[in-house]
Amino acid sequence: MNIFQNRFENFLSDFGKGRKMVLSTSDNNTVSSRMMSVVQINGIFYFQTDVTFRKYRQLSNNPNAALCIDNIQIEGICKEIGHPLQNTSFCNCFKECFKGSYDAYTSLKNERLFAVKPIYIERWIYENGVPHIETFDINAQSYNIKQYIGV
Repeated sequence: MNIFQNRFENFLSDFGKGRKMVLSTSDNNTVSSRMMSVVQINGIFYFQTDVTFRKYRQLSNNPNAALCIDNIQIEGICKEIGHPLQNTSFCNCFKECFKGSYDAYTSLKNERLFAVKPIYIERWIYENGVPHIETFDINAQSYNIKQYIGV
């Protein structure tokens, strides 16, 4: 296993199955952000939304999106997968991580499932109290870590 694969697997393990994250989308030079319940399955990040919502319209017009939580920034390409109930892996994970949202929304007819395939991930980590910036270029399969030195 190369360093990229090893570090990326460690990142996914640290991330876990699900988190509430900020999803940022844009269309026509307007950016908007909102909290979302996101699950991670095999390095892909999934969420569901209603077809009548602004984020759905924005993603339909521009599939570029970003997810953010704490010290983690994920940039990726979003793809509509279909109705959430058509994806058993998503439903099982979403129900485990966000049962209330699963029960309230997943079976609604207007819900759609989106997958965010990451293309770039940046995370701040601390080694012995010293800040470092860790980056993953998914397409190039490259990993970099550098100590942050403020000016």
